[in-house]
Amino acid sequence: MSSKIYFKKSRGFDVRRKLINLTTSLHHRLAPEHAKRMARKVLLTPVRSKKMVAEPMGMEKKTIATSEGMLMTYSLGEGPTWVLGHGWSGSSRQFFSLMEHIAASGYKALAFDNPAHGESEGRFGHLPGFIAAFDSVLEQQESIAGVVAHSMGGAMVLESRHPLLQDKPVLLVAPVLNYTENLVSTVAQSGYSMKLFHEVVDDIAEQYQYPLESINPMDRLEGREAKAVIVHDRYDRFASYTHSELASANQHVTLIATEGLGHGRILQSDQLKSGFDLLIKGEH
Repeated sequence: MSSKIYFKKSRGFDVRRKLINLTTSLHHRLAPEHAKRMARKVLLTPVRSKKMVAEPMGMEKKTIATSEGMLMTYSLGEGPTWVLGHGWSGSSRQFFSLMEHIAASGYKALAFDNPAHGESEGRFGHLPGFIAAFDSVLEQQESIAGVVAHSMGGAMVLESRHPLLQDKPVLLVAPVLNYTENLVSTVAQSGYSMKLFHEVVDDIAEQYQYPLESINPMDRLEGREAKAVIVHDRYDRFASYTHSELASANQHVTLIATEGLGHGRILQSDQLKSGFDLLIKGEH
C-alpha cells in the first residue's frame, strides 16, 4: 500500500484522492487509536520485492544482529569495504551488478537489506530506522572505503553521523535530497489524512529522538568535505533531478546525468559503474 502512496504522482482533481481523504479523516475522528494503528500499516509497510536476481558467484550471505533486528547482509570480493544501502521498497539484490564491478576493482562490496525489506526482519520501515540500521552495520566494520546509496538510502547515509563516514566518498544514485519536502508533498497528494500522517511521524520522532523537520540531506551533503558523485536520470519521476543539479554546484560534488533510465534501471547502468570508477580513481 505504501508504495502506491510514495511512488504515485497525482495531478489535478482526483476523485479517489478525495475519497481517501474523507475516509481517513472520518476514521481518525471516530476511532483515533485504531486509525493510527492502521495508518502505521499503510504508511510504514514497504513492498518486499519478489523479483529473483541470480546471486554472483562467490557471494556470501549472513545475518547480523542490529538495534533494528536481524538484518541480511551480502558480501562479495576482498579488499577495502564499500557499503551499499538501498531505498524504500528496494533490496540489496538491486546492487548485484554493481557489487560485481566493485569486487572486480579490488574491493569488498557489502550490502544489507534494511528493516522490513528484502530478507531482513521487521514489519515497518522509516528513515530513522534506516539510519539506526546503517549505523549498526558500520559499527561492525573496522573501516570502510566508501558508501553507495540509492534513493531514500541516500538520505540515510547523509543523515548518519557515524565517525566512519567522516572523510569517506559517497556514490549517490537518484538520491532524494529534498527528503522531507518530498515525503510530505507525496503523502498530501495521495489524499491521506495529514493529521494521521503527522501523528505517526511524531511517534517515530519521539522514539528515535529524530524530528522530521531536522532531516535535510541537501544541507548534510553541502556540509561534507569528502568527494561525492551523484548519478541521476534527468527524467526521474520519483527523486528530484533538479536538487541533484543544485548539489553539483559544490566543488566536492560531481553529477553524472543519464536519460531514459528512470529511478530503478539506473542501478544496472554503465554510468553508475563509471561513477564508482571516478571515486576510486587515483587510489591504486
